[in-house]
Amino acid sequence: MCHHRQRHGTRELAALLHRGEQVAHAQQQLAHLFRDLLTEVAATGDLRDDLAPDELASYCLHALAAAGDLPSEAAVDRLVGVTLTGLRPPRSSVGVNAPTR
Repeated sequence: MCHHRQRHGTRELAALLHRGEQVAHAQQQLAHLFRDLLTEVAATGDLRDDLAPDELASYCLHALAAAGDLPSEAAVDRLVGVTLTGLRPPRSSVGVNAPTR
């Protein structure tokens, strides 16, 4: 804030801060939307249950932000696949010969 205050007048600083508040509010709304959707999916049993929906929503939003930096649509598709795989419940190991310790 101090850096911006030196370069901008009071009016410009107020506009900058107000825009930041709007962005923060929009981000919060988006996080709540993702959380609510993930909560609905969790009720069907199709979502991992070892993490809270708020945490999973945060992971999804970070993946969405990362998609903007990817070099191709194919890379975005792979990121979506990895993200969806990470949201699914782990496979049951019942009947599988898992190594014992």
